[in-house]
Amino acid sequence: MSPAQPDGPAGASSRRAVLLRLDPAVHEALARWAADDLRSLNAQVELLLRRALADAGRAPTTAGPQRGPGRPRKD
Repeated sequence: MSPAQPDGPAGASSRRAVLLRLDPAVHEALARWAADDLRSLNAQVELLLRRALADAGRAPTTAGPQRGPGRPRKD
């Protein structure tokens, strides 16, 4: 496993890096779906995993909210 990586300014939250091996056709389909939803491939995979966890009744109660689609604001 990789160490937690800082995310955002001053390491506001920590994230874990995961190596995921995918069939090329699955990767391409996910990449197109992510682009349609204005998300990165990583954000799309996280969204789908969170939905699957919630559907299975296994969603973690301590997980922070996922950022919405599109580029973050420069506020």
